[in-house]
This record gives sequence, structure tokens and C-alpha cells, in this order.
Amino acid sequence: MRLYCITHNGSPRHVIERDGEARLVEGDAFDAYELGAPVALDGAALLPPVRPSKIVAIGLNYRDHAAEMNKPLPREPLMFMKPSTAVVGPGDAIRMPMWAGEIHHEAELAVVIGRRASQVKAADAMGHVLGLACGNDVTARELQRKDVQYTRAKGFDTFAPLGPCVALGLDPSALAVEGVVNGTVRQSSSTRELIFGVPHLIEFVSRVMTLLPGDVILTGTPSGVGPLAPGDTVTVRIEGIGELTNSVVEQS
Repeated sequence: MRLYCITHNGSPRHVIERDGEARLVEGDAFDAYELGAPVALDGAALLPPVRPSKIVAIGLNYRDHAAEMNKPLPREPLMFMKPSTAVVGPGDAIRMPMWAGEIHHEAELAVVIGRRASQVKAADAMGHVLGLACGNDVTARELQRKDVQYTRAKGFDTFAPLGPCVALGLDPSALAVEGVVNGTVRQSSSTRELIFGVPHLIEFVSRVMTLLPGDVILTGTPSGVGPLAPGDTVTVRIEGIGELTNSVVEQS
């Protein structure tokens, strides 16, 4: 099953797609709901599938990416945050602040929290997960190198594309992850290569802060990150989830 958010009769509505049939969600997609009237996803305006209160991102969580960044493997997850205002959905434009220098794509598996999580053990972590989505941790690389922390480099509006859906009931442990720019595959790996797996990350993060339904953990990016330019089209493709595609424009 997949959870989408679409514009329906002028309002955002969640939709569950199963076996090729899509139906409106009546109730709370994170709690109690029923399936309502059928709708057509073809041609529908897709919105970000969730609106997180916060995005917790994990850095250097693939061995090959740590190597390309010339950094040692972390002994524990490297955690930083992106603001909720950075979220955009499928088809939305990534707006590049040209004064910020080189802007990079980072294809990532996004974990969407379904139940409030605080002090959760890894063994129980997946019971707090709603599902999985594609994410793009867009990064102003020169600012990242310049600043002591990552907030400015990672926090621009539009720097957290998310979607196209939340895949429900999908095992995160062995999924192919690709980052594609203008039809050329730049990143290609598998979540098998994660240094810290999803249950470990949920335990680690929830020891620090409470994760709320709809919050997102970005699990890190494999090697092959690279620059974007106005006019580019960037796609994050993850096995079992789908494709998240965004255009790139110059910020006016």
C-alpha cells in the first residue's frame, strides 16, 4: 500500500493506493481511518505526503560517501536537522540561492514516523514507523564546508523534497537507492550499505527528542553527490517506493 497526499476539490487529502485502486482517507491517516470514495491518481496534483514538524537527517551513513567527503566513519550517527519549511513535494521546484555557491543533490531513504516515539528501543522501533518515502537532502556544499554546523547549508526553503508517497509495510533493510540528474544516474547503492540501520537510528534519535507522527528521518546518502544547476531535473528513485522528481530553478 502507498499513502499519497493530493489536492482534491481544492483541499489537501490523503489517499491510499492498493492494487492499483486509490481511495480517499476518511479520518486520521496516522490513527483511525476508513477508505472512502475512489479517486484517480493519474493527473492528480501530488503534494508532500506528510508535513513533518521536523526533519532529522543523518550524515555520513554510507561508507562510500564518507570516503568521498574525506571524513572518517562515524562512531555514532551524525545528526542534524532541516526545518519543516524546507519540504516540497513531487514536481515542485528546488530554488537555488546562487549566492550560496555549489548546490548538491543527496538521494536518501526517508523514514516517516507513524506513532509518537520517545526512548524507543531498536527492537521496537519499526512499530513506530508509518512507512518509507524518497527524500533529497539538498545541500549548499560550500556553506557546509564554511560553517561549523549544517543548519544554513541544509535549511533553505525547498531543500527537502519528499515523496512521491509513503510506502506502507516496506522493509527498509535492502532497498536500491538511486540519484539521477537529467537522466544520468549519479548515485546508485542499497540500504544494505547503511552504517547505522533504521531501527538503530530511531533508537538514537528518540533518546534525544520525541518524534511525532509525520516526522521524518533522512537516513543518509550514498556516494555520487554532485552539483545541480538551473534547468536540471533531479530524481530520487528507491525500490518499492517510486520516483521523486523535481526541477531546479534559480531563486529570484
